Amino acid sequence: MQLAELEREGGMGSHISPFAEIQDVGGLLSINGFTMLTIDTQEIKVGYPSLFELMEDLKGMAENNASWRRKVRISRDTLFAAAAVYRELYGNEDGTIPATFQIIYMIAWKPDPSQPKPLPQQKPDVSLKDLDKLR
Repeated sequence: MQLAELEREGGMGSHISPFAEIQDVGGLLSINGFTMLTIDTQEIKVGYPSLFELMEDLKGMAENNASWRRKVRISRDTLFAAAAVYRELYGNEDGTIPATFQIIYMIAWKPDPSQPKPLPQQKPDVSLKDLDKLR
């Protein structure tokens, strides 16, 4: 998109929301009081017939630009140029174009006063050295 906009319009705008890094997600959870963080990622590669189907899926996933200062419209000429550039630079041999999605999975807990507390550690009735004497 950037190459097509530079060529057709003499400049470029942002068209996607900022990407999240795993460290950023963990940091946000931590500073908001969550503990026992578990964060994992998965990459999924998908082939699309053209840039237009990819953009439709991105919009359906709400991955289009959430910036307040974004360009509202992209000209048709720029979109067709972007589709041609994408296919030329990254196109697959079967005519599809690839897209890689990174899915971030996360789970964390936030302590609450109503949560059950662990029992205090208790002293054993039998020493480990006396286990062989038990019946």
